[in-house]
Amino acid sequence: MSDDTQTPETKLTASKRKWAEEGKFLTGRVTRPQSDRLPPGQHLVKNWPVLDLGQQPLVRTDNWRLDVAGAVENKLSLNWQAFDALPKSSKLSDMHCVTTWSRYDNRWQGVSTHDLLDEVMPRPDAAFVMLTSYDGYTTNLPLADFASEDALLATHWEGEPLTRDHGGPVRLIVPHLYLWKSAKWINRIEFLTEDQAGFWERNGYHMRGDPWAEERYSGD
Repeated sequence: MSDDTQTPETKLTASKRKWAEEGKFLTGRVTRPQSDRLPPGQHLVKNWPVLDLGQQPLVRTDNWRLDVAGAVENKLSLNWQAFDALPKSSKLSDMHCVTTWSRYDNRWQGVSTHDLLDEVMPRPDAAFVMLTSYDGYTTNLPLADFASEDALLATHWEGEPLTRDHGGPVRLIVPHLYLWKSAKWINRIEFLTEDQAGFWERNGYHMRGDPWAEERYSGD
């Protein structure tokens, strides 16, 4: 999968590149206190801020498609009806954005990544995934993180369908990593045998993104 997709420069992307160069927001804390729910350098919000690459693709369920390819036994190309027929799951989790906000107790509904993995059956040599979105955004994940217990291909938040600005109709949610790893408007999942950098990872951000280890930037 090519990783050289061009995306327009915005004030946000320029700022975030500068943050990576400067190591902005790093606190130096490297351990997670047992009683502390909030990762280092984060602050709580009650709203849900909207961040993207400057464009919000309009994707309707009647033309949405999810392709699953790469190092799997069963490649898939699912339209909305086929995706909607997969088992449904509900999850409760926090989310943490690398721009330092966190929001507790988000109620999600969608398709568990475990159920998707049961359908595609990753090969033994599969170790990573690359996610691609309708706006051209890409991000990489270790397969172990994609397959975590709380990971979800989310279609609903707080009982309502995901809105366009938050990645509807389908986005990934991997709550134990920074939110840039939870790609919006997802339309392709490629299973890889070797890791590859996605959009932000090529622009100074960490290849994994664990909030508790402050894995914000590539030099951390």
